[in-house]
Amino acid sequence: MGRVTVVVVCCAALAAGVAAAVVVCRRVKRGGKCGKANGIMKEFEEKCRTPAAKLKLVADAMTVEMHAGLASEGGSKLKMIISYVDNLPTGDEKGTYYALDLGGTNFRVLRVHLGGKGVGLINQEFAEVSIPPHLMTGTSDALFDYIAAELAKFVSQESEEFKLSPGRQRELGFTFSFPVMQTSINTGTLVRWTKGFSIDEMVGREVVEELSRAMAKQGLDMSVSALVNDTVGTLAGGRYTNKDVVAAVILGTGSNAAYVERAQAIPKWHGVPSKSGEMVINMEWGNFRSSHLPLSEYDNAMDAESLNPGEQIFEKMISGMYLGEIVRRVLLRMAQEAAFFGDTVPPKLEVPFALRTPDMSAMHHDTSSDLKVVETKLKDILEISSTSLSMRKTIVELCNIVATRGARLAAAGILGVLKKMGRDAAKDGDKQKTVIAMDGGLYEHYAEYSKCLENTLEELLGEELFKNIVIEHSNDGSGIGAALLAASHSKYLQDE
Repeated sequence: MGRVTVVVVCCAALAAGVAAAVVVCRRVKRGGKCGKANGIMKEFEEKCRTPAAKLKLVADAMTVEMHAGLASEGGSKLKMIISYVDNLPTGDEKGTYYALDLGGTNFRVLRVHLGGKGVGLINQEFAEVSIPPHLMTGTSDALFDYIAAELAKFVSQESEEFKLSPGRQRELGFTFSFPVMQTSINTGTLVRWTKGFSIDEMVGREVVEELSRAMAKQGLDMSVSALVNDTVGTLAGGRYTNKDVVAAVILGTGSNAAYVERAQAIPKWHGVPSKSGEMVINMEWGNFRSSHLPLSEYDNAMDAESLNPGEQIFEKMISGMYLGEIVRRVLLRMAQEAAFFGDTVPPKLEVPFALRTPDMSAMHHDTSSDLKVVETKLKDILEISSTSLSMRKTIVELCNIVATRGARLAAAGILGVLKKMGRDAAKDGDKQKTVIAMDGGLYEHYAEYSKCLENTLEELLGEELFKNIVIEHSNDGSGIGAALLAASHSKYLQDE
């Protein structure tokens, strides 16, 4: 879909939504509030506008911040973390490798059997384990002992096909999706916990040491070959199956991006020279901020009331944790100031994060003639009953405004990365494909969002250049990616 088509579709959809709001207003009893809901929708729509010219400014600002973050530590809102991954999987890796993927209330353990050049992934097995809540706020020993015990149990079930040759130690890739100050491919200290974890004694400690100590207690003969975050793992997983993958983007509860940078373009890098001449950079792009971002009063209020005010602004506009909350805040104001749901404000509508993005997505994708899904969601989640079809249409359009803004900004972020890599313009005779590995529940399950993102990227790049850009869903890339990085950074590589 080209530029004109995308703009026309978006504008037509938004205009229809505002028209629906006018219809709803006619139902309001008191004349003084009649135009209020329409006014609130129109004002919000205007604040959320993302014309191509604005998105290109956002992309330019992203590129500038990337340069600044690579130049010096603390030089940018983007951390541009050096991952120490300078040797991505090639497809030639052979043998059995393990992965541990810790990034939330569950963790996964995996093992893969790699067949080498021309064979690829022969087999993989995994297990998912819930972490008891008390361990998330207990001691580091208790947490890592529990993880190591489950890992040992998984290893004990290893079938004959996964057995290693005599004298060879098992190797593990550790996906640890918390802020870490990395010091080598397999060492790093915890900066802070997120996602409900709070073990103060662990902050500042070396995470691989903690895991290794716990594995030793279990009598587990295993070494950690790679410590990575989920975005870097997704990039590695994508590269294993497609040599043209040069970047990865996670769009889930949160959001992040990683890409392959030329080692000589990283002024702050003073370590051992990269053997490949390249280095994977973990951008931590959720913390991007620019005066060009179309922030509304609802975004500012949500940020001010968050656990990390002033931080992760880009993430708060584009990721799954926050989209439903922005919709709720607009609906609350419409209820308070325009009696949108009647004379009383529904109590559940006043509860922060009561409306989750999966529920917003379900309403947005409702194609029934009477918008039955919207009616049911409002009743079940917000305890709002007896809504008219016109009201439900307005709510669908509100979901569309928020999702469209998020998707178009995410596309602008990707354009910024492509600009930094020099892949945003056609070069004579250059037909090289640029593949971006995408993962995360928001991208995978919110079809309107992912479709809008791809259409917007085409609009920004132009139809011809976009033909060389491929967005590839890399399902579960972070887990298998860690195992692949253990393989590509194996201590036994020299012997093979």
